[in-house]
Amino acid sequence: MPEPDLVVASRDGTSIASFRDGTGPPLILVHGTTGDHTTFRVVGPRLGAGWTVHAIDRRGRGASGDTLPYAIEREFEDVAAVADALAAGHGGPVDVVGHSYGGRAALGAALLTDSIGRVVSYEGAPTPAGASYHPTGIESRLSERLEAGDREGVLAAFMTEVVGMSDADLAAYRADPVWPIRAAAAGTILRELEAETDPAASLDRLGAVRQPVLQILGGSSLPVFSAATTALDERLTDGRVVVIDGARHAAHHTHPDAFVNAIRTFLD
Repeated sequence: MPEPDLVVASRDGTSIASFRDGTGPPLILVHGTTGDHTTFRVVGPRLGAGWTVHAIDRRGRGASGDTLPYAIEREFEDVAAVADALAAGHGGPVDVVGHSYGGRAALGAALLTDSIGRVVSYEGAPTPAGASYHPTGIESRLSERLEAGDREGVLAAFMTEVVGMSDADLAAYRADPVWPIRAAAAGTILRELEAETDPAASLDRLGAVRQPVLQILGGSSLPVFSAATTALDERLTDGRVVVIDGARHAAHHTHPDAFVNAIRTFLD
């Protein structure tokens, strides 16, 4: 693994690493559950044509540290700490792009600091009342696999039951060189699923973000993603939604040009 270009201490002292690429104003990239900074390996270079991208390893994986007990608020503080460090060098607020749980972390961070100017959240909104990203019993099924040491089984169950990945897509993902890296981080999945119901990450709380927010939605994603995106947009002071036709929860891999164009249009 390459050495990170920036390491900052979060509020609780945890080291948060990020990796730099490109030229231009700073742009922070925050990956989702099971990922690390390499989640953005396809779109990062494209974004690097207009920004200096800083892709984070969230706590508990890669070059970043971890501190227990875990809480989603610590994720908010991690992104805010990176934003504060980059804004100090930049001389003004920086923008943040987050995927899934990373989008939620970016929104939470925007409530903590003025160092964040704008937020792009790709399917990172909390679900409205009565809806859930979690199929019934998923937590216990994942917990049993974790206790048995079956990290690949945990990752496969998460991708199919929560993300909505098809059997064919899962087979292709298993053949990808990143699969063992993602499986190694499978121990973080359960705690992030449990944290999704934290009041600190609720629709009403994250709907209080005052910075401009773009939500990106896959046109073929599970209906719950659309419901959550709409519910959050209704609460935001300055929100907008872009739908990428045919995309699901991985548009940054399957529809990279449309994904980057949506961000470029918003930030430009």
